[in-house]
Amino acid sequence: MTTPDTPLRADARRNRDQILAAAREIFAERGADVAMEEIARRASVGVGTLYRRFADREALIRAVFRETFQVVADETRAALAEEPTAWAALMRIMRQSAWLHVSVQAKSELVTSVVKGDPDTSRMRDHVLDTLDEVVRRAQEEGSLRLDVGVGDLAVLFMSVVKQPHNLTAEAAGVAPVRALAIMMDGLRAPAPGELPGRPLTRADLDFDA
Repeated sequence: MTTPDTPLRADARRNRDQILAAAREIFAERGADVAMEEIARRASVGVGTLYRRFADREALIRAVFRETFQVVADETRAALAEEPTAWAALMRIMRQSAWLHVSVQAKSELVTSVVKGDPDTSRMRDHVLDTLDEVVRRAQEEGSLRLDVGVGDLAVLFMSVVKQPHNLTAEAAGVAPVRALAIMMDGLRAPAPGELPGRPLTRADLDFDA
């Protein structure tokens, strides 16, 4: 049954979605310290509307990262279910997950503090790592991923791909991430041409407090 306040609820939901989408884009481009006014401007809403939906920057960061972690976990499970091999699932996740880029690009002291301070967001982050661990385990069991790497290695390599240098030409900037990712994935394939120094990096090596 339609009531007088139904359109308002729909508008509020639409405004919230626009704000989250704008924040996600800006966080990925420039980090989470961008002025709230700029986020509101990109979302095509007033600053007052932004603050009605999210009381402060920390609330907005929590919402963005909860959504990001949930989507990455969903994408990872979908890749495992739909791809013919765990290696294909891993390739799909690393190549196609724009959401994974957000979780890397937007990392800062403020983001770390907010995520660490919110049990629900931390739990969702851990769930993402659980699903990525499952991809790594399955790929190693099927013999497609070298055995001397862990999910921590993948995280470090992925961060190096996403955070490309700023002194590239426009053309190079467009192709560099794809090339770097292809080189990275080739280096992860089994059988490995040689042994890696040290030991595999695991999720325990990822210092979320830094």
